[in-house]
Amino acid sequence: MLRRLQVLVVAAVLIVAAFSTGAPFLFFLLYLGILVAGGSYVVTRFGLADLEAGYVLDRQHAEVGDTLRATYTVRNTSRLPKLWLEVHNPSNLPHGLPGRALSLGPRAERSWSARVGLTRRGHYRIEQLVIRTGDPFGFFESYASVGKSSTVIVYPRVEALPGWRLPPAQIEGPHAHPVRTVQTTPHVTTIRPYAPGDAYNRIHWRSTARQAELQVKEFDLEQTADVWIFLDLEAAVHLGAGDDSTLEFAVRAAASIAARAILENRSVGLTAAGARSIILPPDRGPRQQQKIMQLLAAVQGDGSRPLGDVLIEGAPRLRRGMTAVVITPSTDRDWVRPLATLRPRGVTGVVVLPDALAFAEHAYKFGEGEMSEELLEAFRVESRALHHALAEHDLLPSRLLPGKPIAGQLVSRSARLQAVAP
Repeated sequence: MLRRLQVLVVAAVLIVAAFSTGAPFLFFLLYLGILVAGGSYVVTRFGLADLEAGYVLDRQHAEVGDTLRATYTVRNTSRLPKLWLEVHNPSNLPHGLPGRALSLGPRAERSWSARVGLTRRGHYRIEQLVIRTGDPFGFFESYASVGKSSTVIVYPRVEALPGWRLPPAQIEGPHAHPVRTVQTTPHVTTIRPYAPGDAYNRIHWRSTARQAELQVKEFDLEQTADVWIFLDLEAAVHLGAGDDSTLEFAVRAAASIAARAILENRSVGLTAAGARSIILPPDRGPRQQQKIMQLLAAVQGDGSRPLGDVLIEGAPRLRRGMTAVVITPSTDRDWVRPLATLRPRGVTGVVVLPDALAFAEHAYKFGEGEMSEELLEAFRVESRALHHALAEHDLLPSRLLPGKPIAGQLVSRSARLQAVAP
């Protein structure tokens, strides 16, 4: 804008000087300026005419650590060359897609690929393709937007958990029973003829129509237990920033545990208590895993509700035989008792603890944030009190430490007891 204003001032001075003095040289400069300005405007005005452009993303869903590739194509259908074009995609990706400056001859086409690493989970938007052109002197510019916006969801990294085992349900068996049962599960194994006492809602009407005889469904009672994950997103309890923060470790642990449970054909539910409490009812299968991953891709440590309140509110949703997995870096002992009270109801409690003391010491060591020796000592006292409270209720937490893979740290209690046994 300032450059255009300067050009206008110079042009005005030149016009006044030329008509005031009548000097041929000044008129020559005036005509030359008009020719240059007019030519620049024409070049810019028609610089984007007869252009075809577009881009294609190789994926809409990815995982942290993957690479996103965008393939671009720009085609000039005119008989005139395009001397200068700038092509780029505005986006809110952690590392934006690189643009390119190019020129096209008559009836020419150019294709290329751009790659960018996905280093942070989240929901990202890639805007329309923007093509910009101008004149060689920078007097005029022209823009055009092509195509549609796209959304890329980057899931948290999922790690295999070879040493992780969740306790089985106490009310189910490993195989289908040979006698009729009043329990109904989502898994139908076979059908049989109707017998007196069978419920009408168990009749399989298609088989009944084919065989001209009432047929009822038999169900397989499986040994798996439903899992409900409670992810603590209270802002006051999380430490660190980036990949070595308690928030990222907690999210990755939740994603890995959910993926492992769904792989074992368990139903998985999730409560994420952030700025607003999000409750995902239990379900199984790839569709449920996708819902969980999309939710975990967007969560932030911006909650204000203590974990104890979240557990008390969520307790009525837990039924006998379920496993409640609590993932929190909180050193507050108020959430231990609500979790322990679930045991008499037949609900097993499992604690995954991104160790706040270890993350605080890590931040102090590398000078991240406002960390002092007094604050570290307070973390030590609270951490000892928390572990003592967990031990009183026979809750052995799985500690997560910074700078180490989660897969090697998330080990079930049974595996740890086997490791220390003589």
